[in-house]
Amino acid sequence: MQNLMHSRRLATLLVAFAVTLGSAGLVRADTAAEIRRDSRAALQQLYATTPAARKLADSARAVLVFPRIVKAGFLVGGQHGNGTLFAAGKTLGYYKTVAASYGLQAGVQKFGYALFFMTQSDLDYLRKSEGWEIGTGPSVVIVDQGMARSFTTTTLKKGVYAFAFGQKGLMAGLGLQGTKITKINPS
Repeated sequence: MQNLMHSRRLATLLVAFAVTLGSAGLVRADTAAEIRRDSRAALQQLYATTPAARKLADSARAVLVFPRIVKAGFLVGGQHGNGTLFAAGKTLGYYKTVAASYGLQAGVQKFGYALFFMTQSDLDYLRKSEGWEIGTGPSVVIVDQGMARSFTTTTLKKGVYAFAFGQKGLMAGLGLQGTKITKINPS
C-alpha cells in the first residue's frame, strides 16, 4: 500500500514537472534552420572563449553541438535540448538530448555542450544507434578548465570529449542522471 502511494506521488510530480516545462515555454519544437543556426553560433562562441576546443576540433571527425539545454527539477528533474552534428563545416544531422533524474535537487539551469568525436568508430556508433545513452558505447571525457589548459592534440585520439558552456541559472543537486541522445528529423 505504501509503495502504491509513493508511486502515485512520483507520477504526480513527473506530470507536474512536464506541465511546468511546457507551460513555461521551455520545451518547444525548433525547426532545422533554427537548430543549425543556434548550434553554429554556440560553437563559434565556444571556440572564441576556449582555445582548447578549437584545437580539438581540428582533429575531431565530427562535433555534436547542443546550444540550449534546459534542466529543471525539484526532487524529480529533467533536461532537454536539440543540436546539430557537424563535420568539415557540413551538417550531418540533428539530435535531441534528454535526461531524467531523481534525487536531492532543486532549480532551473540553461547551458549547452559540444561533443567532439575523435574516431570514425565513435561517430559511427552515434549515427547507427537507436539512441545513445552516455555511459554506454564510446567513452566520454568531460573537459574542464584545468584539463583544457594541459592537453595536447597528440594525447587526444580516442573517445568523445565534452565541453559545457553558457551555464545560466541555479541548479543545486545531487542525483543520478542518465542522458540519451537520439537522431531527430525537424521540419
